[in-house]
Amino acid sequence: MAMSQDQEQVVEVINPGTAGPFLLVCEHASPHIPAEFNELGLKQEDRLSHAVWDPGGEDLSRTIAGRLGATLVAGRMSRLLYDCNRPLSSEAATPSQVELISVPGNADLSETDRTRRSDRFYEPFRAAVSSTLDALAAPVLVTIHSFTPTYFGAHRAVEIGILHDSDARLADAMLANAGPLSDWRVERNEPYGPADGVTHTLKVHGLTRGIPHVMIEVRNDLLIGEAEVNRIADGLAASLTQALAHLAKSEPAEAHHA
Repeated sequence: MAMSQDQEQVVEVINPGTAGPFLLVCEHASPHIPAEFNELGLKQEDRLSHAVWDPGGEDLSRTIAGRLGATLVAGRMSRLLYDCNRPLSSEAATPSQVELISVPGNADLSETDRTRRSDRFYEPFRAAVSSTLDALAAPVLVTIHSFTPTYFGAHRAVEIGILHDSDARLADAMLANAGPLSDWRVERNEPYGPADGVTHTLKVHGLTRGIPHVMIEVRNDLLIGEAEVNRIADGLAASLTQALAHLAKSEPAEAHHA
C-alpha cells in the first residue's frame, strides 16, 4: 500500500522489475515539504519555483520511462530539504539561498542537522537507485532535470542540455546522432556542467560502476502541456535508444583496438 507523503515516502520506484537496460532517475520530482518544516520559511510566490523542484521533470521522466519500458526512481521530497544530487559535503545540498530566492529554514543548520537531513532524505534515495541498478543485467543510467529559462535575469538560449562528467560515452553518442533532437537547441554540459557540482548522481552510480550514463536537462518552459512533454519525450527516447545502439556497435571495436 502506498504511503501518503506526510507518512514520508521519500522515494518512489515506478515500474519496477523492467527487463530493459535503462534506469531513469528524477531527483527533483516533487515540491513536497512536510508540515513540520513550515515550508522552510519560503515566500508564497517562491513555494513552487524552480528552487523547490524541477517543474515538468517528473512528467517528462514518466513519459520517457513509458517509451523505453524503463524503471524510474523519483524523489518525493523537495530538493530544498536535501538535494539528492549533491553530497553532504556540498553546501548546495541544503542551500539557504537559490539564485534570488531565500530559504530561511535552511539558514544556520548545524552539521548534525544536515546529517539528519541526509540520513532521512538522501540515504533512502541513494539506496533505491543502487538496488534498482543491481537488479539490471547491463544497466544504463539516465538522470532527468528541468531548468529555469531565466537565471539571475539572463535568458538561456539552450533548450536541452546533454551533461556528463569524465565518462562521456553516452553523451557523445547522443550528440553525434542528434537527429531525434534536431527540433531543439541542444548543447553539451549546458546550462550546467561538472564544475557546478551537478554530476553527483552520475559519479556515485555511473562512474563507480563503469556503466553508460548521462544527465539530461530540459528548459522548463518547454514542458508546459502534455503535447509538448510527449514531443520532447519522443525525441529523447529515440536519441537514447539510438545512442545505446551506437555504443553497442562501437565499444567492442574499441576494446579490440585497445
